[in-house]
Amino acid sequence: MYSALTSLRQASLPWLCGALLGAVSLYVSTPAQALTYKERQKLDLSSYTVTDTDASYFDVNRRRALLKTTDNPILINQMDQLRNGESCRQLLAIPTLDEEIRLPGFYPSPDAWRLASEPMFQFEGMVSDLAGSYMATGDDYYSNCLVKVLDRWAKSDALFDFHYSSDDRQAWYATESMLFAAAMAYSIVRPEVDGMEKEKSRINAWLNRLAHNHSSIPGGLDGSCCNNHFYRRAVYASMIGVLTEDDELFRFGVSALYSALHDLTPEGGLPLELERGRRATHYQNYALLYLITNMQIIFRQGYDTFSLEVNGNDIHPAVDYAMAIIEDPTKLGDYAPHEQYRGFMEDGQYFSWADIYLSHHDDAALEKFIRPYRPLENRSAGGYITLYFLDPEAQRLEIADDTVEEKAEVILPDAD
Repeated sequence: MYSALTSLRQASLPWLCGALLGAVSLYVSTPAQALTYKERQKLDLSSYTVTDTDASYFDVNRRRALLKTTDNPILINQMDQLRNGESCRQLLAIPTLDEEIRLPGFYPSPDAWRLASEPMFQFEGMVSDLAGSYMATGDDYYSNCLVKVLDRWAKSDALFDFHYSSDDRQAWYATESMLFAAAMAYSIVRPEVDGMEKEKSRINAWLNRLAHNHSSIPGGLDGSCCNNHFYRRAVYASMIGVLTEDDELFRFGVSALYSALHDLTPEGGLPLELERGRRATHYQNYALLYLITNMQIIFRQGYDTFSLEVNGNDIHPAVDYAMAIIEDPTKLGDYAPHEQYRGFMEDGQYFSWADIYLSHHDDAALEKFIRPYRPLENRSAGGYITLYFLDPEAQRLEIADDTVEEKAEVILPDAD
């Protein structure tokens, strides 16, 4: 099914993801029914095709019309912050990453990782900010600048060369978020830019080449073949598939939804995320960040992904379970330790999926939970999500019941 996504690199990567999916860890016994990597490749997703190559992950024109008339202070404040964007000349002077990208590991060397990742974060923030400034102002200065910036990176074939080995995947991980940051921002402005056809053609070809190159690596026995990293790759595959009318890439993105829904535990857990021990809660939520975003991209092509069922499972139990184990870690049962890391709850970017989800599904508990975090922003996974998705009547400025700091406090389980 994914023959065009293979490369010579795969010949030296004899991964068998199914072995991991049947593995038993200290706390988690992954369900035997989990979809293996080989089974995923055999899925018949031929009915999924790109139907509108100009459809971004939200209705740009409709949202701009709403933003022009809204009196919601959260949205107005976001637009005010974005109206004075950066100088395009300065952004065009930022060096492209056109040499081999290497990064230290995050967990063994977090400070070194952050320092080495700064140019990547800068790129993600730059493209997201330009798209956000265009949405806030309607000024083609920002949309044209985004095309100029991406064209400059395309001309240098940036991001194509990254180090990858079975025990060093950090550059592979980092470039995947740069791909969907660029693709999602570009999808907002491309239909709005008059002319610049040569530039857009170069960008389209560059993004498509990057997506095929990056996704040709299936991942390894640690779960990167099939866990949240797969869901991350699916986001750029779906979006670039749409932008370049590439059904093969688009179906790669769709396959992540089928894989995730197929694998849900009876409670709604994602088994490969629950295997992360004290970070199981974090990774259940982290996976939703990419699954929900990907569902939205595919939804915009005319497929009702938020009602999609695989083996009787849809996405809603996964959301409910994430909220349940955040509220009460004992709901993890035997899947993971009940004393959970909660540092992620200090950072609203991890919950940017919520405003997308709430635009499709009423969920009073999630709505209450997310209020202290708004406006939701994620520099790579969609940018200014609250600006693009919040119903203006859903929330106005108010004092939240729980502060973000209170939410992030570690919950110590009662002693047995």
